[in-house]
Amino acid sequence: MKFSDDELRRKTMARDSRAIARLITRIENGHGGARSLAASLRRPAGRAHVIGVTGAPGAGKSTLVDHIALQFRARGASVAIIAVDPSSPFTGGAILGDRIRMSRAAEDPSIFIRSMATRGSLGGLAKATLECVHVLDSAGFDIILLETVGVGQAEVDVVRSADTCVVVLVPGMGDSVQIIKAGLMEIADIFVINKADREGAYALEKDLYTLLSLVELPQEAWKPQVMQTVATTGSGVEKVVEAATAHVAWLDSSPQGYARRLKVVSQTIVALASEWIARDALHGTEQFVADLARECVARSKTPIEAVEALVRRRKV
Repeated sequence: MKFSDDELRRKTMARDSRAIARLITRIENGHGGARSLAASLRRPAGRAHVIGVTGAPGAGKSTLVDHIALQFRARGASVAIIAVDPSSPFTGGAILGDRIRMSRAAEDPSIFIRSMATRGSLGGLAKATLECVHVLDSAGFDIILLETVGVGQAEVDVVRSADTCVVVLVPGMGDSVQIIKAGLMEIADIFVINKADREGAYALEKDLYTLLSLVELPQEAWKPQVMQTVATTGSGVEKVVEAATAHVAWLDSSPQGYARRLKVVSQTIVALASEWIARDALHGTEQFVADLARECVARSKTPIEAVEALVRRRKV
């Protein structure tokens, strides 16, 4: 079934799953009118609680997100999930397998799940993620769960989209060092030690508290929470949901929370502007870029010289 733009707008606002999916597909594919159509969704933005879930591959993020979604549904909240998967930088292809691990949430018709390929984007999120969050927010979802691709130290970009950032760790993977290297101490609002039935969970928790004690925070600042879960059984997930709910209450009620929201929205504006400006600047340059690439392969031009030539061409 093909929707007109007016039908797509109206049905998206009414939280019609097919309409939402088609609008997101348009955004992902860079459809000419998708940007204006998304901007025309008039419901006040910023209503949804956006929760980013990040961590290394194999940490159990998808299974954890599955149970978090069900916990919020049990509380009467409407839930949408964006699960970002890695894709080939050459073909754009990806194995979008999150629904396999989110089998219980996928069975709930009230939970909207969208898998997205990174299409070569770094930072753990797909390029279209920010725009899709806007669409889902405008559709009236109470909770939007963002699961990053699981690329490790590049995932700090999740803070550009999320109100609450959940960092998932597992015992026995040298996570104490990775936390420091990846800058996760700065972005995590909630630390979840998943697969806590494994040996080393309490040692990792102790290391986390030791690291957190080294960070001086104002008395009124949010203090990152540390908790253990076993996502395969759902053990401990309710506490994660309670912590996320407490965090959004802090965001809504404190000057520090207001400052955090300002920073997140500012980063979102800059990220979207950068993407749109780059998209517009490169429109129609495919053949020119291909010619530059051939010159680079032939060693007659360096990639830096190619970029300079491309920029000069756009200024003419």
